[in-house]
Amino acid sequence: MQRVQTDRAPSAIGPYSQAVTAGGWVFVSGQIPLTPAGELVSGGIEAQARQALENLRAVLEAAGSSLSRVVQVTAYLADMNDFAAFNEVYAGFFSEPYPARAVVEVARLPKDVKVEVACTARGGEA
Repeated sequence: MQRVQTDRAPSAIGPYSQAVTAGGWVFVSGQIPLTPAGELVSGGIEAQARQALENLRAVLEAAGSSLSRVVQVTAYLADMNDFAAFNEVYAGFFSEPYPARAVVEVARLPKDVKVEVACTARGGEA
């Protein structure tokens, strides 16, 4: 197992890696809407989802992968009423065939953000 670290996404805020690679796969930890400098993105679900997905992209690229190699996504929303707005932003990052995905509403997310996104991707060049 190899740790993945990039300064193009926020540092881990706990005892975990931004991502790890193992057996040709990339496992990206949940990304929240923090800038690479660690500042919380203000605004609604659209701005927060966009930043979380940009962080996901940056970590994948640091691992030698890309959004096009993602096979599974898990998204956590603080409010399922944001589902449609999240989908609009999400659709701008992924294309067909879309990855498998689960979206769940949770009681609370780190730093009280509106969204967190994690994924699993194939390793290697995009």
